[in-house]
Parts: sequence; C-alpha cells; structure tokens
Amino acid sequence: MVLVPFCFGQADQAGVHLTSGVVREPVASEVRAYSEEAEPLKANVDLVLVPVTVTDQKDRLVIGLEKDNFNVYEGFNRQVIRHISTEEAPISLGILFDTSSSMYGKIERSREAVIQFLRTANSDDEFFLIGFGHRPDLLTDFTNSVDDIETEISKVTPDGATALLDAVYLGLSRMKDARNERKVLLIVSDGGDTHSRYTAREVLSAVAESSVQIYAMGIFDEAPRTNADRMGPDLLAAMTNIAGGRTFPIRNLKKIGDAVGQLSIELRNQYLIAYRPTNLEHDGKWHKISVQVTPPQNSSRFRVYAKGG
Repeated sequence: MVLVPFCFGQADQAGVHLTSGVVREPVASEVRAYSEEAEPLKANVDLVLVPVTVTDQKDRLVIGLEKDNFNVYEGFNRQVIRHISTEEAPISLGILFDTSSSMYGKIERSREAVIQFLRTANSDDEFFLIGFGHRPDLLTDFTNSVDDIETEISKVTPDGATALLDAVYLGLSRMKDARNERKVLLIVSDGGDTHSRYTAREVLSAVAESSVQIYAMGIFDEAPRTNADRMGPDLLAAMTNIAGGRTFPIRNLKKIGDAVGQLSIELRNQYLIAYRPTNLEHDGKWHKISVQVTPPQNSSRFRVYAKGG
C-alpha cells in the first residue's frame, strides 16, 4: 500500500496549459470495501499504478509532459517508472448526491450540473447514483445509461440530516463491482456531516486504502450557520486530497457550470504512471510515496495531485 501527501488547491477557472511541442487539444467530453485484506492498485506483475493530475500556478491543467518530467519516490528511494500513459480510458463513476435539507435552494442547480457532467461521458463509461440525506440510498446501480441517472436524480428532494461519511463508505463498497480500471467518486454536497454511523477516521482510512479517486463539488455558503457547515470544506478537502482528487469550491451557484467543465477536462487528461517497487515484500505495511514533476525549461512551478494505492 502507498500513500501520497495531501496536496491542497482550489479551482476557480477551467483551462489547459500545454507544454511546448504539444498539439493535442483537451477533451471535454479497485476499490473494494475497507478490509484488512485489501491490496488496492496492485497489478499481477507487481506494478503500482498512480493516477496524476498536474496544474500550473494559475490552476490550468498541464498536458503533454513526458516520462522524464516525473519522479516517484517510496520513502527516500527513487523508483523506476516503467510506463506512463495519457490515453483516455473508460471510467467507473459513482455520484454521491446530497439530498439533505441543507441543500435547500441549491439542489436544482446541483442536479443540472450533474446532468451536464454526465453528457460529456464516453460510451464505455459506467455510473451509479447514491443519494444521501439521513442515510445513503443506492438510487441507481451500475449502468451505461445517462438517462437512467437523469431520471432518478430528477426525483430527489432536499430533506433530513446529512450522512455524508456513510455515503462515501457505501460508494467505496459498490466500487468492488466496477468493471473499469479507473474508478472515481464524485461528491456533490455542502460537506457538512450530521448523521453518519461511520467516523471521519474510519472513512479516511478506507479512502486511503482504496484505489478510488474522489472529487467533490463543494456547494458552500458564504456565511456558514452551523458547526457542520463550517467543517464541511475541511472534510471534503481531506477526503479528496488523500484520494488523489480535489474539491472544486462553489460559493456562487452561477459558476457551477465552470467547475463541471474543468472537472470533465481533468478526468480525461490525467497521467497514469506505472512503476515496479524496489521493495517487493508484500508486508501489508504503508509504503509512502511522493510524485514530483520537473517543469520544462522556462515553465513555472507545477502542482501535483496524486494518490497511492
């Protein structure tokens, strides 16, 4: 198992930064339940796969980097990168949609954003939908039909408390049946948890040991009224960063479409790094890793969003 240090960042605008010589245009279009036997992101040939997103200082996506631009370390030991891919692979996507009463006044725009995002999907993508108020409910299991998701999400109304952590745990559990190698949870919520059985510590441990990336559209109030509301951004940031994704903070619902557009582009333009660890002992211990990027000449510093497995 491996971990990557948290990488905090915010996304206010969509954009793509191409390194010199790159002509490709941006495309907009294994987790198992937490258990002591889980060995996520481990291939049969002892390769560790690390999805990586790179942005510049203006939060624009950086594409076109080569293998020589990346370094991967386990502890202090540099690893040999065997392969790096930027091919657009199909995604298994779980949508965790907040239906609690705190989403009153936000749910219609949030619903439209999810539908907008799904319309950029590829034919080989698959989805499930979990709605969560006082408890998480699997509204639609894995399907290739965007229409199925749209139909179910159009029925939800805001009511009840918020069991966000339970919803994440359920989402991780459902991913054991995903057929695609790339697995992503998308949380649409204000981030305030008020009614979960699982604790933040338990869920963060499950997230860290999974091979699922987590992204969030954080629908935050300018003036939080409750302690749960105030803690919401930090809770979402903790989950998304440890999972190698990030939170898109939305404080103006009119800008939610911009966040959706950037997320769509980002998911289709990630690097997938494969390396074989120098330490091949299957000892069940955490093997911390870090991913570093050396910018091309005359480029500014880059930010790296990555997780281990």
